[in-house]
Amino acid sequence: MLDPGPLTTALLIFLVIMIFNLIIFVHELGHFWAAKWRGLKIDRFQIWFGKPIWSKTINGVQYGLGWIPAGGFVALPQMAPMEAIEGGNRDDGEPLPNITPLDKIIVAFAGPFFSFLLAFVSAVIIWIIAKPVDVIPTTTIGWVEAGSKAAEAGLQRGDRILSINDQPVETWNLPLDSVFMHIATSKGDRIHFTVDRPGEGRKEIVSDFYIPPSESVLDRKKTRQVGIMPMAPDTPIAITGLVDDPNAPARLAGLEEGDVVKQVDGEAIVDFSQLLELIKNSEGKTLTFTVKRDGAPVELAVSPVRPIVKNAEPDAEPQDYMIGALFSAPDPYIREWVRPNPVEQTVDTLRTMWITLTSVASPKSSIGIQHLSGPVGIGKIQYFSLLLDHPFHRILGFMVLININLALLNLLPFPVLDGGHITIATMEAIARRPVNVKFLEVLQLGFVFLLFSIMLYVTSKDIFDDFGMGGDERPETVFPEPEGG
Repeated sequence: MLDPGPLTTALLIFLVIMIFNLIIFVHELGHFWAAKWRGLKIDRFQIWFGKPIWSKTINGVQYGLGWIPAGGFVALPQMAPMEAIEGGNRDDGEPLPNITPLDKIIVAFAGPFFSFLLAFVSAVIIWIIAKPVDVIPTTTIGWVEAGSKAAEAGLQRGDRILSINDQPVETWNLPLDSVFMHIATSKGDRIHFTVDRPGEGRKEIVSDFYIPPSESVLDRKKTRQVGIMPMAPDTPIAITGLVDDPNAPARLAGLEEGDVVKQVDGEAIVDFSQLLELIKNSEGKTLTFTVKRDGAPVELAVSPVRPIVKNAEPDAEPQDYMIGALFSAPDPYIREWVRPNPVEQTVDTLRTMWITLTSVASPKSSIGIQHLSGPVGIGKIQYFSLLLDHPFHRILGFMVLININLALLNLLPFPVLDGGHITIATMEAIARRPVNVKFLEVLQLGFVFLLFSIMLYVTSKDIFDDFGMGGDERPETVFPEPEGG
């Protein structure tokens, strides 16, 4: 990942904003062209809401850019009344002729249709040029946290997870058919694992779960966990550095940079998390490290201690046991280049949406509205995609996901959304008369307040995920002198 300076950061933020504008513009362009085709009066075509900070009138249509970066609209006075949301029209001339319910349905549907077309074009390009996927291609457990729910249930290192709650798993980390996804979105009080255990065959194991506490009430609630990690690649765990403190246990024991950790107290070290757990749970007991140095094994006695936090509050929580060494953690991710066809990409996106929405709606799930992403969260995803290698390919994949989401969510039959307009037009066609204008205005305004309230709530979670109280700064610590000087 790149380490951008201020100028690069500003450029990337500008690119993110432009991507947002492109997505919104194409969606609203669908409404605009359909309205032109059906002969509707068009007052305004505006990206973003609020009073325009820029506007220009061409052929009777006011084009503008609002000051609230949260969407866009085409003002069509012959559709549902939207003055309270979009602002008053530029003129209040003679009454406009009514349009047919079919006209309203076509114009309302055109926005989601154009969003889907943009997703389809992006999907076709991905099909041609491929996209990178960073995957953990295993479902085998490499580490079970001591005392965790998984350990209590009987899950073991080496178990290959076949399915979770009867849903097959293929990877550890991807949004679909993965161990992480099925644990996080599981429903009910317990999680059912089907595993293949070496030498014993297929086993059915039922585990409880836990949800780690959030650092602040402003943070998102964590998702379900059971206390397992994937089997890491066969990569040596080496010491890459020592803390610059003469009292650090690693220095006192004689550990050196470049040492490869093979065993701790006779237990083979196969996972980075396993090594950290042994140190953390040592309670200060001396551990025998067997390391490989210059091709030969070396045994060293290491006594972990709790570092002392400088200027700590009297009631501050004690630090975990540490030895003052830095380790190279094996990277479990493998880069794969894939060329899914547009249908596959669409189906995968629809499945992801279905799992997300049903998890949010289910009272048996731990997933809630706070786990959704608002404009800030979506923007952050785009920003970090631009920091990675092959940003163009990654943004294309994101364009498929976000535009299909935008198309389908807008088709929900709620006021203000395109699906709401279609529903109202259908009601008018059935009743053979327009819906009461005053009732419709109140209904739409109420839904707008609800929608913006949800957006503000989700956006606050997006912000405090990175900028919560206390930040990510680590306290300044020192290692105490060993007993006896």
